[in-house]
Amino acid sequence: MTTEPPPPGQSEFHSQEPVWSGATEDGLEYATITVPLNYADPGGEKLSIALSRKKATDPARRRGILLTLNGGPGGYFGLGTRFPAALAHTRLTERYDVIGFDPRGTGGSTPLLAEITPVQAKPDSRPPDGLLVTIAEDARAREQGAHRAGGPQRPHFSTRNVVRDMDVIRAALGEDKINYLGYTYGTYAGAVYGALFPDRLDRNVLDSCVHPDWSWREQLMAQGPANRANLDKWAEWVAGRSGHFSLGDSAAAVLATVEEAVAALGAQPESTGLRTLLDCALASRSADRARWEELGRLVADLRTGDKGLAEKWLADERIWPPTETEGATRCGVLDAVIAEKDWPTDLETYYADMREYREKYPYGNCVMRAQPFSGAFRTFTPPERPVTLRREGYPAGLVVHADGDPIDYYPGGAALAERLGHRLITVEDSGQHEIYAFRGNAAVDELVERYLLDGELPAADTVCASTVPRPSLPV
Repeated sequence: MTTEPPPPGQSEFHSQEPVWSGATEDGLEYATITVPLNYADPGGEKLSIALSRKKATDPARRRGILLTLNGGPGGYFGLGTRFPAALAHTRLTERYDVIGFDPRGTGGSTPLLAEITPVQAKPDSRPPDGLLVTIAEDARAREQGAHRAGGPQRPHFSTRNVVRDMDVIRAALGEDKINYLGYTYGTYAGAVYGALFPDRLDRNVLDSCVHPDWSWREQLMAQGPANRANLDKWAEWVAGRSGHFSLGDSAAAVLATVEEAVAALGAQPESTGLRTLLDCALASRSADRARWEELGRLVADLRTGDKGLAEKWLADERIWPPTETEGATRCGVLDAVIAEKDWPTDLETYYADMREYREKYPYGNCVMRAQPFSGAFRTFTPPERPVTLRREGYPAGLVVHADGDPIDYYPGGAALAERLGHRLITVEDSGQHEIYAFRGNAAVDELVERYLLDGELPAADTVCASTVPRPSLPV
């Protein structure tokens, strides 16, 4: 595999020199660089990309830059430039200049905006058939609002172009290669960078991964079986402790009791919101092994459908993503990036999937993952096809993934590790997401740092214990 050749006229972008600010209280310096909106037209419209840098604390042993990215699809809103500060407690900052950036359209970079459009259908984890068409119309309106605000810019907010921006960052910093640490969407961007620029990628770690072959819709829909798998494990654990919970002495009986609680709460007047929060709690608290006993008590209490008890138990639950209602515009990057891959155009496909998810995977509000989103009504044709992921010409790295990750389903991480020939670190019996440096898992942290700092890969795929054990409630 050869590196993608730069189109004519791009030398000005690769030769620019960022002007860094003085270090702030968190030890970061900030700068901006310029990139083309459309790499096929480098003389056209330009974008600004916000960068941050935490310089290596041991310059004599510095081994280059470590570019970091998480969140998305498309990146989080300003977290990119703050990310090096989040890694300040790690050993990586001794020998790397840790670089963060806000992907095009987000945070301190040139924004891509979308109109905020009214929503007719309130969030409902188990929407009735009569609401399905309304949900689709909300998605159509969302795409139209994104089109009105973003217009002809939107097709150029893609992963390919985010990755090309990453290579401009490399060149502008005077580096022959990058080292890379990516989480969630950042795992996909890192794999695309390796496919497009294999001779410019050195050590690389991908944590909580995107599946190499799934569409963005398939990636979202995979949260359904991920959440259900966690709930099934919890139900089996509870069934073994029926004397404590009285929810049933088999996993099937416990899940039937769960559905009794859902139905009891749903039978109360104007209780759709609480029932939806209960479905969210069943997902979030079954993923968090430390809350398994609490979840058992919650289900036992809510079997009666008591609204007051439900409000107390569910006070800290949130529906994600929240509906945006403030102001006239929002960030439109997510809607643009997910449109780089095709979505079904037949609405009956979505309605059938929503009915199936309503029965099998309502937990975590996962019917929302099966419903039509803005990509179903895409208002532009992507100028390029998605990159085929493969590793040819750059070193094998690490994939880190928890087996119960509720956001990025574990089979995606396993498939990406196999596709790229990376070593796979599995965190066992864990519903955590984004592991390295953020979950206090010393075994994972040691393996990642031994590789990034010393170049030592594990001899084989490795399983690490979770730092969140199940409750010590006896059988």
